[in-house]
Amino acid sequence: MDERTREYLKGRFGDFYRSADATPPPAASDREWGHIPWTAGAGTTMVRHQSLLDLGDLGDFLARESPRHVYFSAARYAEPSASTMDDKGWREADLVFDLDADHLPSIDPERTSYGGMLVACKGALRRLLDVLEDDFAFEELEVVFSGGRGYHVHVRDEGVRGLDSEARREIVDYVRAIDLDFDGLVATEQTGTTTRRVLRAEGGWGRRTHRALVDLVEELRAMDEADALDRLRELDGIGEGRATTILGAFRRDPEAIRAGNVEAGGPGLRMLVESVARETVERETAPIDEPVTTDTKRLIRLPGSLHGGTGLRVTRIDREALDDFDPLVDAVPERFTGGEIAIRAAEETTVDLCGERTKIEAGENTVRECVGVFLMARGDAEKARE
Repeated sequence: MDERTREYLKGRFGDFYRSADATPPPAASDREWGHIPWTAGAGTTMVRHQSLLDLGDLGDFLARESPRHVYFSAARYAEPSASTMDDKGWREADLVFDLDADHLPSIDPERTSYGGMLVACKGALRRLLDVLEDDFAFEELEVVFSGGRGYHVHVRDEGVRGLDSEARREIVDYVRAIDLDFDGLVATEQTGTTTRRVLRAEGGWGRRTHRALVDLVEELRAMDEADALDRLRELDGIGEGRATTILGAFRRDPEAIRAGNVEAGGPGLRMLVESVARETVERETAPIDEPVTTDTKRLIRLPGSLHGGTGLRVTRIDREALDDFDPLVDAVPERFTGGEIAIRAAEETTVDLCGERTKIEAGENTVRECVGVFLMARGDAEKARE
């Protein structure tokens, strides 16, 4: 980034912060604060080990320093400004989840547009929230668009704030279904002299698998026999013979399946359960960034600040408003939408932002400022002379 571009962005970030209303997190004075300034050169410098007392009024600090990135710690400390982690006196920490489109198995960053990555990441966010709310019953959740390629979820339920790194890793393993014991999803029940195997449908991945199995039963019962057999043979380990046996069991005694009885269809149904469980895991897990969640001292972006790599606002999202949230519109600072600027682009590209599609030619272009800031922050353009 050349000096003209850097100074322009720093100035406009400062203009944004002078009119922005930055809202600090709970217990803000107990947290460590850090920021990255607009330093020259390719590298970046993190300024950290500061407390809110060191910064002074947060709004004044942001307007004065116009930082490129702003962070606060998930942890709460006795001495947040101490220069070493050991001296800070760790007390507790929010449980933080990070979803980045780059980590989604279905996304190739070289082939997928920025908007397409965000759409896919929002789907992963919905899956994550479903697990956190349904399986863990967490209540104090804050959902945040990171301003970059994904989303953060801050869990502040009192019962999780004291967890150490190892306990948080267990939560990660559950959310991602790492080393899930598929055999353990089935329990053995003894009723008199009768023994049967049933899905553990009372909660967790057993309940999720059971729901998927019941849905499959309804799907198959609505099909003709040939289509139903084809659908069953799509599943791992289910050949023609087993498919016929399973379909017969589904049609003969659907209530047994709804009750989780995996004996009803014989060995073929038990194999089907594992196949359905694997499909369920693939469909309902969320590829969270493990080190973020297990790190009890992590720095995370401040909602309301600007992301220095895009110029977009790190945005809190009301849970009820998630479906309607469009980061390419709702996270664009209004301060950058009123005028036009001249930029010089390295190559031809297309930008979807502010509800419009803008085609950028290689060389000099006059574009809406929000588009120019986005391209310059990403390193895809420089500020042209005007």
